[in-house]
Amino acid sequence: MSTDFDVIVIGAGPGGETATARLHAGGRRVALIEQELIGGECAYWACIPSKTLLRPPEARAEAGRAAGLSTPALDWAALRDYRDYMIRHLDDTDQITGYEKQGVTVIKATATLVGRDPWRVRAGDRELTAEHVVLATGSDPVRPPIDGLDEVTVWTNREATTLREIPERVVMIGGSAVGVELGQFLARMGAQVTLLQRGDRLLDREDPRVGDIVATHLRADGIDVRLGRQATTAHRDGDEAVIELDDGATLRADVVVLGAGRRPRTTGLGLDTVGIEPNTRGALEVDEHCRVADGPWALGDVTGVALFTHVAMYQGRIVADTILGTPRRATYSGIPRVVFAQPEIAAVGLTTGQARQHGLDIATTELDLADSIARPWTYETNPAGTLGLIADRTQRVLVGAWAIAPHAGEWIHTAALAIRAQIPIDTLLDGIAQFPTYSESYLAALEHLDL
Repeated sequence: MSTDFDVIVIGAGPGGETATARLHAGGRRVALIEQELIGGECAYWACIPSKTLLRPPEARAEAGRAAGLSTPALDWAALRDYRDYMIRHLDDTDQITGYEKQGVTVIKATATLVGRDPWRVRAGDRELTAEHVVLATGSDPVRPPIDGLDEVTVWTNREATTLREIPERVVMIGGSAVGVELGQFLARMGAQVTLLQRGDRLLDREDPRVGDIVATHLRADGIDVRLGRQATTAHRDGDEAVIELDDGATLRADVVVLGAGRRPRTTGLGLDTVGIEPNTRGALEVDEHCRVADGPWALGDVTGVALFTHVAMYQGRIVADTILGTPRRATYSGIPRVVFAQPEIAAVGLTTGQARQHGLDIATTELDLADSIARPWTYETNPAGTLGLIADRTQRVLVGAWAIAPHAGEWIHTAALAIRAQIPIDTLLDGIAQFPTYSESYLAALEHLDL
């Protein structure tokens, strides 16, 4: 049956772009539909601007811990200008032009599924047909059910990462990666930050020790970390936001920042029209090839598998290769999880609790890096850092790891590869790491495992 395109990709975030580029390179006629900016959340309002903003305060703090350095000045106007450059001034004209020169059709519109066999998609005032449809619509920030929240100034990650001025007082709702990163950034830029976490620890999907250590670091930055607390109501008093907590306390702030997680974006896609229903978490469940049962392909946050840019890009490769006739199966072991605070927080694989739920006989160890290897002392004058490992005694392989230390987001990949490839611990023990590096800590920690 003749169609307008071979593949229609709905959503031009990193996952959608990865699939589009790969499919086009494979000779397929591709239409890329995006209702906002080509590049998606990551490029304009999340990964890129947040990491750009975090780096100068991080470098300033590092200078204070390096021997013989004075603390450098921090130029907010210059940082803000560079942030704007990195997010392309919220202009995707060059991205559209680049795709069109390659022969990819780009349509800036809201897309809705209106039929199947072949797939029919309405994009603005156009109706397109294709053999395949790929849904890569991403996710939206969760807005907690706080009475009166609409009455006060509220920022999601979008407003926070594109801010023009630093607010004086901030209430951060949620101790997720967004809450930790933006909370530390705002505090280091001079804001008075109170971070509210409903659970009993920060980053509560990680090992408990991770949350404990991170809370200590944030408090050292002057952040008022309140665990086991949540906002119940909010109202405006003049220019101030007044937040009432469940323990009766009252907070006053200029802005409330939401860092309470994200939800897959499926509303308005016309899924019911083609007989598709999201699961109870609002996500589209996919098979090992990233296909919705008897339906379209889906990738990235909308699948609910793991809401990370690198997972979306991985799934984009899986989808494209399978459509191109080289089926690949997605596996999700060994996915790194990094919070770009200072020090960096990185984890991979199972937590101790998850490993026990899987019925594994585990051995764990926690290593103080300053007591074990040389690199922390060459890096800073008052070093701190921790590495935790979780091993399966029966199979003698790593199943989890976490680290809180400088550049942990880089060297966590040693553990990620070991977990994904199930490299025997005996092989890891025989490895040779460059001296002096943080990677040496793996050998020291492995030797402490009770196997």
